[in-house]
Amino acid sequence: MVTQILFGETFSILEERANWLLVRVHSDTYEGWIDKKQSMPVTDEFIEKAKESSNHIITDKTAVCYCKNDSTYLLLGKGSRLPLSTGSTFHLGNKVFTTISKTKAIPKKFSVSKVAATAIEYLNVPYLWGGRSIMGVDCSGLVQIVYHMCGLDLPRDASQQALAGKAIDFVDEALPGDLAFFDNLAGEIIHVGIIIEPGKILHASGQVKIDTIDHNGIFSLEQGNYTHSLRIIKRL
Repeated sequence: MVTQILFGETFSILEERANWLLVRVHSDTYEGWIDKKQSMPVTDEFIEKAKESSNHIITDKTAVCYCKNDSTYLLLGKGSRLPLSTGSTFHLGNKVFTTISKTKAIPKKFSVSKVAATAIEYLNVPYLWGGRSIMGVDCSGLVQIVYHMCGLDLPRDASQQALAGKAIDFVDEALPGDLAFFDNLAGEIIHVGIIIEPGKILHASGQVKIDTIDHNGIFSLEQGNYTHSLRIIKRL
């Protein structure tokens, strides 16, 4: 698995082989194969309307949604998008679904002040390579979905995310919502985390957790040593 497409996200089909589709996600241009049964065809008009409308996003860990017309139920996870939504209802094809769970409109403008609080909601979620959901997440997937919920779409991988924003010269100058990137011995960026307060970083490593950070990198109190070497801090 290279990534996950959450409910409500749209993509283009590049190739079809038997029961598999090669797709490109619209929000971050990531490509990969999915099972054909896990997709629902929609029109270009539907996609354009969804882009223009005030789409909502699930903020509860899980949400039950139902369609009164045919008693269809959907169990959605945190971060799922509700296309053509009013907050309590959303449209999927010709069906109208209702949810009693918490949702919020995806901000039209990025709000960095909400990043730290949103990130902490993922605390203790298990690590999953390619994951972007409350059931499992990797380091860059966590950053991507948290920033999306705060109104800013970022690329999928840590090395791509590191190209955005303005570099911060010293770790002591980092503010909540800044991103810290870490490299390996070859100089390749392989990890990313979110500064949540001075000297504290939230990141996905084994699970989503909070560790200390200084000019050397991430120091794990649990392991009693440095686990990641700091490369750069960026402010978006």
